[in-house]
Amino acid sequence: MASIVQPGFPSQHPNVVRNETEIGTARASRRGFDSTKGLSVMLLAAMVSALVVVADQLIDTWADGHLLAAWVALWLVGFAALALFAAPARNLAISAVNALNAWSARIARDRADARLWTIARTDPRVMAELTAAISRSEQ
Repeated sequence: MASIVQPGFPSQHPNVVRNETEIGTARASRRGFDSTKGLSVMLLAAMVSALVVVADQLIDTWADGHLLAAWVALWLVGFAALALFAAPARNLAISAVNALNAWSARIARDRADARLWTIARTDPRVMAELTAAISRSEQ
């Protein structure tokens, strides 16, 4: 008497499934990441700290016995700087990130062109395709 056994093995390894789900969640969390926010916070902190240092130097000269007034004035300068420099720091961060993205894209494009040209100099088929594409673009 013959019997057929069909064990129910999984079609994928459990670690592969787990890694795919972890990679998917990492990509999803990276999609929501905005690099300009961190840069704008750092720029804002730099601007505010520079202004607070200058204000501290100025307040130090006239606040001999009025320590509370100097402390209040320093905090007032700090909060005013936060309010005044928040939008310019954000705009500066956005323009800096856009400029860096454009620069890196230009560098990548130049490297790809150099690689293609190096290949075209050694392979006549690629050179023929390049010259055909150039002549098509001129027409």
